[in-house]
Amino acid sequence: MTSGSLHRFEGSCHCGAIACTFETSRPPELWQIRACQCSFCRRHAARTTSDPAGRVSFRIQDDAALQRYRFGLRTADFLVCGRCGVYVAAVLTTPRGRFATLNVNTLAVSQAFDRALAVAYDEEAAEQRHRRREQQWTPVVSAG
Repeated sequence: MTSGSLHRFEGSCHCGAIACTFETSRPPELWQIRACQCSFCRRHAARTTSDPAGRVSFRIQDDAALQRYRFGLRTADFLVCGRCGVYVAAVLTTPRGRFATLNVNTLAVSQAFDRALAVAYDEEAAEQRHRRREQQWTPVVSAG
């Protein structure tokens, strides 16, 4: 579905307690899909994408189900559903705003994402990680 020049995609965790709307300038076949090699992302089989020219909004249907998890350098909140266990997104909050990367497994997209670029960020310091995320992640426009 498109909205103006943005393509719009809905997503949620399995039980629907955490939902999102991802609006992106790119069609799914042009998304860069990343497979982070950290233990959290590998254990969740996460594949993520973002669009700095897009936007994302979150709707929390059940506040009690939203679990924010931080690990490693503790630079972002990983949004995980406490009911069904699905990792939906990671959100960075900085003085410049909020930015997110989305787990494409949670999006209602007909595109099959068989491809994913393996990435590792272990060598990044916290400041480098913040800067990269501000530049590459999707701006958040509402709660989450």
